[in-house]
Amino acid sequence: MKKISKKITIDQLAVTMNKLVATVDNLAVAVKKGFDYVDKRFDGVDKRFDGVDKRLDSLERGHEEIKLKLDNVAYRFELVELQRRVEILEKKLSAK
Repeated sequence: MKKISKKITIDQLAVTMNKLVATVDNLAVAVKKGFDYVDKRFDGVDKRFDGVDKRLDSLERGHEEIKLKLDNVAYRFELVELQRRVEILEKKLSAK
């Protein structure tokens, strides 16, 4: 590969550097705009997540309340067995 070398003046170098700085500045502005746009979009997302968190907390509290109520309820098979035993006792008592 053949290298091409060209002598440039200080003024030409200054112009090239100014173009490079302008390009970097434009890139920085574009990146900042992109981040600002993403930041604005996440503002609404944070509020929505807060709402979802509140709803989930409410559901969890309701679930715990239901579990506590069900802990104090007899199962159907237990009630059937108790009914059978009471009927046996009633028959024995009525026979006497």
